[in-house]
Amino acid sequence: MTETLAPDLRGKAVLITGASTGIGAAAARAFARAGCNVGIHYNASRNRAEEVAADVRLAGGQAHLVGGDFTDSAAVRRVIDEAAGALGGIDVLINNAGSLVRRVPIAEIDDTFFDEVIDLNVRSVVMATAAVAPHMRRAGRGNIINVTSIAARNGGGNGAAMYASAKGFVSTFTRGIAKELVKDNIRVNAVSPGVIETPFHERHSTPQMLEAMRGSIPMGRLGTADECAGAFVYLASDALSGYVTGQILEVNGGQYMP
Repeated sequence: MTETLAPDLRGKAVLITGASTGIGAAAARAFARAGCNVGIHYNASRNRAEEVAADVRLAGGQAHLVGGDFTDSAAVRRVIDEAAGALGGIDVLINNAGSLVRRVPIAEIDDTFFDEVIDLNVRSVVMATAAVAPHMRRAGRGNIINVTSIAARNGGGNGAAMYASAKGFVSTFTRGIAKELVKDNIRVNAVSPGVIETPFHERHSTPQMLEAMRGSIPMGRLGTADECAGAFVYLASDALSGYVTGQILEVNGGQYMP
């Protein structure tokens, strides 16, 4: 169905950061079904990234693995340039790499934790965008899709204020860079997932916390990574969303309605 809805994506080069698990992995598979060639970035999860790459190839797309620690700006730039070389450019960049890191109350936040959250969730998005922009300018077009969070809207749960604030930066950065890059025929948008069943919540949320979150969702259930993937395909396709830029697409089962 994706191929039919977005035929303009066939053959496009898509780089997804943090694509070895969760939402990034689901997006990689969705773009493969749309006929794209997919760059799969990972940090520590090489084996999981290999599994995603196998699925991409099975769906008929090319897959290129590229590893790198996205708390390191030099590694971010290297990943972008390596992927562009392997894929023949980058038509679509999805800035998905990020993490809550761990839940820390305000009285226990120190410089090390602050830097870890900001480097992974903020600096990486800025540096990846800065690195990909010249590639897209040379091509005469491009598409950047950031991943923010419902936490940017509601402040997140206990101990997640730093992560929520970092995602608030990503949302604002999306709007600002959309204005800056529109003259270069580069669209910039973001997807904002709600509570999604992924390794993220397996690591950072207890069953009791997830049950409380479920109770605040009008649909009465948590979302899945696959239910987020279509939002990326929609925003990446000029045929479907060519007049959309600077927008935050909420995928949260009705938990937050802006």
